Amino acid sequence: MTIDLRGRSYLSELDFAATEIHHLLDLAAELKAAKHARTERPRLTGRNLALIFEKTSTRTRCAFEVAAADQGASTTYLGPGDTHIGAKESIVDTARVLGRMFDAIEYRGSDQTLVSELAAHSGVPVYNGLTDTAHPTQSLCDVLTMREHSSKPLPDIAYCYLGDARNNMGNSLLSMGSLLGMDVRIAAPRELWPAPALVAVCRALAERSGARLLLTEDADAAVRDADFLHTDVWVPMGEPADSWRGRIELLLPYRVSDKTLAATNNPDVKFMHCLPALHDRRTRLGRDLFGAYGLDGLEVTGDVFSSPASIVFDQAENRLHTIKAVLVATLED
Repeated sequence: MTIDLRGRSYLSELDFAATEIHHLLDLAAELKAAKHARTERPRLTGRNLALIFEKTSTRTRCAFEVAAADQGASTTYLGPGDTHIGAKESIVDTARVLGRMFDAIEYRGSDQTLVSELAAHSGVPVYNGLTDTAHPTQSLCDVLTMREHSSKPLPDIAYCYLGDARNNMGNSLLSMGSLLGMDVRIAAPRELWPAPALVAVCRALAERSGARLLLTEDADAAVRDADFLHTDVWVPMGEPADSWRGRIELLLPYRVSDKTLAATNNPDVKFMHCLPALHDRRTRLGRDLFGAYGLDGLEVTGDVFSSPASIVFDQAENRLHTIKAVLVATLED
């Protein structure tokens, strides 16, 4: 089957069919091998990308910039405060301008409707680098990483996301696994589950793909026999400090520790995190949290984060290769 994604946007996992996601994963593996072997062939020479970052970034920005450079494309970075979006110019007018100058646009911010409006009005492919609703370039790299670290076919892989599951990573991991027919477990307080509308969509997808979905408040049941454990930060930067105590008390049963790994009953279980992670006191926020709550590490303990089970830096590298695959697939002539 010929897969043609030229001119397509990638705003959420559900923008693509399962066959198209598999195509991107295969292309990412091919591009990764070529980069490591120093045999990569630029396919995007002369292309220009606008990178809009209304939220700061390490991995997403670096991955887009290096991916574009490796493929011969150029990038223009528009950071927080570098555009008139929402202040002096609407996102629709911004889209119309940028679409005349660039071959594609990446957007990272809060509101999913903004990235959708960019795609609707720019006339060029638009990529979601993160919103409050979804993080599709991250979940794509997560699946590539799980594929690399398991001998099982994807439908046989079981993974569990623990913590705040109503955030972009909870949504994206639920969506991606449902699309690809995987065994997906969400372990979280009920009030922090993904929105019922998304759960309904994913259950309908699962009926077609063969995915197994479990949403539960019982962390031990959710992790049993899992191949991979995922988590994310509980107290994102910018969240008021007076909200931390209640959030931490609510989520402590979902902290990934040695006990969590043992509860999987799988000696080969791997730990994954989209990063940055609060796992020690080497950051200002980590020190503040330790001073206030006595916790050395938050959503994951330092011994798990630094253990042989942790594949978080393989995962981080794969942001580059999967983003590059999206660029090549949607922009190559």
